Amino acid sequence: MSFFDRFASNAYDIAIDLGTVNTVIYVRGRGIVLNEPSVIALETRGGVRHVKVVGNDAKPMMGKTPANIQALRPLRDGVIADIEIAEQMLKHFIDKALGGPSRLRRRSNVVVCVPSDSTMVERRAIRDAASNAGALAVQLIEEPLAAAIGAGLPVAEPRGAMVVDIGGGTTEVAVLSLGGIAHSSSIRVGGDKMDDMIASHIRRKHNMMVGEMTSERVKHTIGRAVAPQGDGMVMAVKGRDLVNGRPSEVSVSEAEVAEALAEPVGQIVGAVRAALERTPPELAADIIDEGITLTGGGALLGRMDEAIARATGLPVQVADDALTCVAMGAGTAFEDRIYHGILMAA
Repeated sequence: MSFFDRFASNAYDIAIDLGTVNTVIYVRGRGIVLNEPSVIALETRGGVRHVKVVGNDAKPMMGKTPANIQALRPLRDGVIADIEIAEQMLKHFIDKALGGPSRLRRRSNVVVCVPSDSTMVERRAIRDAASNAGALAVQLIEEPLAAAIGAGLPVAEPRGAMVVDIGGGTTEVAVLSLGGIAHSSSIRVGGDKMDDMIASHIRRKHNMMVGEMTSERVKHTIGRAVAPQGDGMVMAVKGRDLVNGRPSEVSVSEAEVAEALAEPVGQIVGAVRAALERTPPELAADIIDEGITLTGGGALLGRMDEAIARATGLPVQVADDALTCVAMGAGTAFEDRIYHGILMAA
């Protein structure tokens, strides 16, 4: 029986988008069943670390834990930074997606999304994490292909399509045709870099230090890729005053945040323009008609589509369900035989 026949006979086969910020799991026949932060909280008892909570329960602990508890993100820049902790987190997520450890014996085949520029060492770490979490067979799919499939682009047809997947740690830009990648590039810029730039701006301009969750909240609330006319919306931000060391509150404007995000947004726009310059002319002609599709959490940054459209002169649209379309595309790839050639052995 082939790998794909085994997929067809097991309702619990899964696709995983193991992201820097969020992990999304797709179960065959059920669709997206889990979308939680890639965060794990470990508690030290008697010199031994134990998993306390994972995902939605662990994220609120970031920056607020006592000495015996650590809230960690085991992935950085789209790849695994701590494989042991990543395995524990992934095992928890898989158990939760499948309804509990009692069903582990029914799990066998897993497809995991990987950045297109990931090294063999990084891919092996992802494979090992999935295997040690309980998977018996692991295959990989490159994130731009999965994103394009999940966004409904004509990946298998002899027609050019361009996808820009803006994740937490990386931004992937790819031109696709006939089930393959005609050109791709990846930069280590994404939502995390945007959060860092917001925190740096507030520290530099207001002499106030804010945490990771606060800068992320600012980005989601008033973050813009294109500056508004005037100051725009204003948001109250709380943190620690660096002059007197006391808790403090300042007002941050939409224009300020756009200024802080100018560098990472400019890098993303530059990567898109560079990819277009390297695209074969026939595929470039198709992209004029199809436009550019944005996926990933970074695609939801206010006016990001407008920033890329201004720089390229092409129509730009944000995919439906941009946050989950990578996992959705990976799941579709193992359910639909037309995409089976896209999957790679781990």
